[in-house]
Amino acid sequence: MFERFTKAARSVVQGAVEHAERSGAEVVTPEHLLLSLLDREDTPAATALRTLCPPDRRPSLLSALADSRRRAGLSRADTDALADLGIDVGAIVARVEETHGPGALSTDRRDSGRLSGRRSFSRDSKNTLEKSLRIALARKDREIGDEHLLLALTLTGGVVAEALADHGITYTSVDTAVSAPATR
Repeated sequence: MFERFTKAARSVVQGAVEHAERSGAEVVTPEHLLLSLLDREDTPAATALRTLCPPDRRPSLLSALADSRRRAGLSRADTDALADLGIDVGAIVARVEETHGPGALSTDRRDSGRLSGRRSFSRDSKNTLEKSLRIALARKDREIGDEHLLLALTLTGGVVAEALADHGITYTSVDTAVSAPATR
């Protein structure tokens, strides 16, 4: 499948691995793919992101991702469902952090026992990559570009899709932005 990736899409995947390494994460997650997409310039996805989430709104997007990471990757839907059962995730996070320090539930904590120097991709990241292929095929595109990765992230559900949607970045808005003549 990677042979069908454009140079920009390959760069996004490599950047995601680098984000995972810098944060000490054991696996590459969809969040790392998004962070790598946000690093890009002059690609279809970068142009769409710049249009849909201007630089002044990016801190809010990054904060939403960080808040989720603090909650061990639980989405707002997850925390709402737990609240319906009488479980206050915010109180649990505060209590754990009080005892074990800030970020104790973070999903990107370093694991000193890891044997391999290579980062694997989480199931959600693999699903995102596979979905990007399906999107490219459905659009009759010959290659998988970074725009297909961004479109796939909007459809994967979970924290990244939720944070993107909260910032007006949906499949429809991205599709419109990358289909505009200036980005193609």
